[in-house]
Amino acid sequence: MTFTLYSLLEAALLVVNAIAVLNEERFLRKIGWGRDTVQPGAAYYQGGYASPQSTKSQIINLVNSVRTVMRFPLILLNTATIILLVLAG
Repeated sequence: MTFTLYSLLEAALLVVNAIAVLNEERFLRKIGWGRDTVQPGAAYYQGGYASPQSTKSQIINLVNSVRTVMRFPLILLNTATIILLVLAG
């Protein structure tokens, strides 16, 4: 098995899929990573610059953004990947 650009892109697609399928009610809130665990006012703007956020709140925002923005592109990318794998064998 060789390491190619396609295998790197496929691995990235799998990671984004893993982030996208995390269920907030079943999994994220139980470990304290739900949307309601981010402190209100954690990202207030002061003088044109955002206040520094904790790493945990940045990861929570990233997970929520991936789940929101990447829903339809993931459907298309997964479909294209499956078709390519079926055709290539």
